[in-house]
Amino acid sequence: MTLPVNRRELLGTLGAASALALPGTTQALAQTKPATRPQGIFNVQDYGATATGQTVDTKAIQAAIHAAGQSGGVVHFPPGTYLSGTLTLRSHVHLHLEAGAVLLGSTDLADYPHVQPGIRSYSDSYTNQSLINAENLEDVALVGRGTINGQGASFKPVHRYGDRPYLIRMVSCRHVQVADLTLLDSPMWVQHYLACEDVSIHGLTVHSRCNTNNDGIDIDACSGVRISGCEVSSGDDAIVLKSTIDRPCRDVVVTNCTVSSQCNGIKLGTESVGGFENVTISNCAVHDTQLAGIALECVDGGTLENVTVSNIVMRNVNGPIFLRLGNRARPPYEGAPTLGLGSYRNVIISNVQATGADATGCAIVGLPERALENITLSNIRLQFAGGGTKADATREIPELPGHYPEYKMFGPSPAYGFYCRHVRNLRLLDAQVSFSREDQRPALVCDNVADLRVEDFAASNSNPLMVLRDTRDAWLEGNRAPQGNQVYLRVEGRQTEDISVAANDLRDSKKAVELGPGVRPVTVFVSPSLVPYHEE
Repeated sequence: MTLPVNRRELLGTLGAASALALPGTTQALAQTKPATRPQGIFNVQDYGATATGQTVDTKAIQAAIHAAGQSGGVVHFPPGTYLSGTLTLRSHVHLHLEAGAVLLGSTDLADYPHVQPGIRSYSDSYTNQSLINAENLEDVALVGRGTINGQGASFKPVHRYGDRPYLIRMVSCRHVQVADLTLLDSPMWVQHYLACEDVSIHGLTVHSRCNTNNDGIDIDACSGVRISGCEVSSGDDAIVLKSTIDRPCRDVVVTNCTVSSQCNGIKLGTESVGGFENVTISNCAVHDTQLAGIALECVDGGTLENVTVSNIVMRNVNGPIFLRLGNRARPPYEGAPTLGLGSYRNVIISNVQATGADATGCAIVGLPERALENITLSNIRLQFAGGGTKADATREIPELPGHYPEYKMFGPSPAYGFYCRHVRNLRLLDAQVSFSREDQRPALVCDNVADLRVEDFAASNSNPLMVLRDTRDAWLEGNRAPQGNQVYLRVEGRQTEDISVAANDLRDSKKAVELGPGVRPVTVFVSPSLVPYHEE
């Protein structure tokens, strides 16, 4: 059977697509492998694939992969529907699905053999079956304008992970490219990359809301990862970084993506055994998401550090921002040592806008024994539903160190905007929060926060507008009280020290500062109120 395009045309098409992608796609990968390696084209139909969608083509496709693996090459899928069970990739093999080609996952679990990876991780407890499997390989790619459909709705939607395969799973692979495909309806996570290096994921359309645990993209303890230009609509977290082994997920870029989720939009965690280092998330749109838009979580040991989030717009996202250090301390696999408390530091979030958030508010919360450190939020615009009560504002918030982390884990926040607890060196700069209906909670509550700076903070009116409790070394500057404000700042707690309120415009507030029981007046410093200018 002849190819629809000749060898030169097909490789030229792949090269052109790569040139439009980020560094690390086919063109960049070709520079890292031996220049003399031949690149043949292996048409799966020449190996017996029927492309009818009725006959299982696993053996024929696998034969083409094996042949390509002898010297390296492109396994080509012309238009048609290829019903298949598990396919095992080879090094230096690129699967190319032409537009109109559909790789259709079998609905028979017997077509998905159990493959236990050599590396132990918490994902051992999920599933070890997948439609496409790769381990200990280099220079592998899944590219083209075709579709991979897992028919996930055909699998029983139970919470027993082992009965539902991944669509794609790659473990301990180097130089990985996945580009331009449409990925549909996985029985479990759509794609899982564990302990891989140099991974480029570009231009994917991922739609999977047909079963439970339908994460869109899972990056697990990987390094050198670029995710760009993807559109993800998922039943679980859309784009999520994990670390289910004692190895950090580091040097990761997520940019220019549009995501929607029945859980979180873009998340670090929940699994954080090895932590997260050097991660940047930028230029993304998040919409119609039921949990958090941006969730940065570290609850299973490890260190979360050097994370930057910028230029994010959100619409109908219930919790725009959620930052959490917890101590669930779940070990990476059965029999592994119990983990110690992790660390969380050096996070910058800037240029974020969100509308349609619910009434819960945003939490930035550590633990009494270990605070979040060096957290900066700047140029933030968030709109909440409002409707909080005075009872919500004064309720005691439990620590919940071992609980599963999610934005609503503490119930209604004491603040309609930001609730910050157990944080050291917190900067809240040029932030605006508002509500759609009246809210009796403060806009900002800081509890056990040290080294705080709040500058150019604007909020819909509430009384008090801000509460600082057991907070030390705080500086409030360049802020303005909204019209009708009764109390701008309430200061509480016997541990409160060195609160400076300077260069603010509080003329519209009846009372600039209110002291709670036990707060010594000498701990609060207020600059003189603004007075009219008188020309000399």
